[in-house]
Amino acid sequence: MNHKRPLVLGPPLHGEGWVAAGGPSNMSFHRRSIFPVDGCARISQRFATDWSKRGPDGTGLHGDMANTNFYAYGEEVLAVGNAVVAEIRDGIPENDPASNETAIPLSLETGAGNYVFLGLGNRAFALYAHLQPNSLRVRPGQKVRRGQVLGLVGNSGHSHGPHLHFHVVDANSPFGAEGVPYVFDSFEVQGLLPSLGDAWKRPPNAKSDQRRMEIPTENAVIRFP
Repeated sequence: MNHKRPLVLGPPLHGEGWVAAGGPSNMSFHRRSIFPVDGCARISQRFATDWSKRGPDGTGLHGDMANTNFYAYGEEVLAVGNAVVAEIRDGIPENDPASNETAIPLSLETGAGNYVFLGLGNRAFALYAHLQPNSLRVRPGQKVRRGQVLGLVGNSGHSHGPHLHFHVVDANSPFGAEGVPYVFDSFEVQGLLPSLGDAWKRPPNAKSDQRRMEIPTENAVIRFP
């Protein structure tokens, strides 16, 4: 695969208020997350993003600390291109966001929770992690089209609240491969979140900041078409 030019992808989600938590930056926690797999050190998450969501009130959830009260919870995740489903995992129970304990012990096999792993062609594979159990709408070997719904955002695996972990790697292994760069063909930057704990509302007179062929940077607030 030629990594000199990044992949051009469609949106993995739709709508507004999506926060690129841990997105590309020098300080991103994903950038240096090393996984030893089969005797090799891999940085599969080098260009990963954890997509959380801000609602109309500017916060990430409404009401008590429950999965169903997070604005991201239950949102549809979308195929970023025409692809073949390389692998799925389902049946992992969701975590309680009010607890410090995960629903099951974490390992390389369970860390992504329920997931869909797409083969995009030309040795590129996209991981959609932490999905709701029993929400997956595809099966291994199935061909999917760009924009097709794959499942729903959840809180399974190594996750402390509902969000979509998304990254692209260069081999048929969610973590035993190297992360590769990609861009989205179109999105709108709505603003920037100073820190993940902050509330955010778009200024009423803010102008549209349309972007093309870019990857959102850390804590940017994004509207996908």
